[in-house]
Amino acid sequence: MLKNAIYGGVNAAVLTAMNADLSVDLDRMAAHSRWLLANGCNGLGVLGTTGEANSLGIEERIAILEGLVARGIPGRLMLPGTGTTNIADTVKLTRHAASLGARGCLLLPPFFYKNPSEDGLFAYYSEVAKRIEGAAKIYFYHFPAQSAVPITVPLIARLRAAHPGVFQGIKDSSGDFANTRSYVDAFAAEGFEVYCGDDGALHDLLRAGGAGCITAAANVGCPVSAVVYANAGTPAAEAAQTQLSAIRKAVTSAPLIPGLKALVARRTGDAAWNHIRPPHLPLSSEAAQKLFAAFDATGLKLAA
Repeated sequence: MLKNAIYGGVNAAVLTAMNADLSVDLDRMAAHSRWLLANGCNGLGVLGTTGEANSLGIEERIAILEGLVARGIPGRLMLPGTGTTNIADTVKLTRHAASLGARGCLLLPPFFYKNPSEDGLFAYYSEVAKRIEGAAKIYFYHFPAQSAVPITVPLIARLRAAHPGVFQGIKDSSGDFANTRSYVDAFAAEGFEVYCGDDGALHDLLRAGGAGCITAAANVGCPVSAVVYANAGTPAAEAAQTQLSAIRKAVTSAPLIPGLKALVARRTGDAAWNHIRPPHLPLSSEAAQKLFAAFDATGLKLAA
């Protein structure tokens, strides 16, 4: 396990609560963030894929971070997603997050144009690095199934050499553990923080020298993730990992974001958690009941 990682441990890819009119519900989101921190999370990956960030406007993203901090969520515990398709907005969001105390930001690659060259990606990230002027550490977000733009070991090596101390880690949501392990093997000895987006890989990653996880299923499974992290390398962690992998399988048996919102709605007794922005849609009653049965079969009982 990588020691002294800035976001080391369990980080939830936090859901964004919505009102019936699809505006952001900051009170519910802050309450959920507090629950996460009280139930095993070390940090909060806000404004990521699970948080519907690409369904939010730039000013909404700014207001969310300000609103969470105003409601007592420490900026230093947040790893906000600030990567967009353009340099200007990415820099604006990253510098704003840093001004609220965020120590790092998670950056998708510029994902609209497909098949960019490594030189093009190097130029993009270099411009962002120069313009944020050290305000926050940059964490890559490798999610090729969504972005269709890979973050490779050679690209990371070039950027770390060109901008020492800026590019601090990566979230790998490829679901390919060999790829995740390649980042560890290449850079962990230099303090580079590697996080998995797949809960099922957490224990293997920790044993390989990774820093932890940033995952969607942590919205409901963080008490178990915390046991894996706290006991890495022991039979207790292995047993907890078995349950965590089952939780991941159950959660992904339904459309991920509406499914997680349905689970949080059930935990809190608050049906408003089912509000979600199109093109996502709430789960049907039948789909929700199937999800609940699959989740309950994992044996995890969540405190309200």
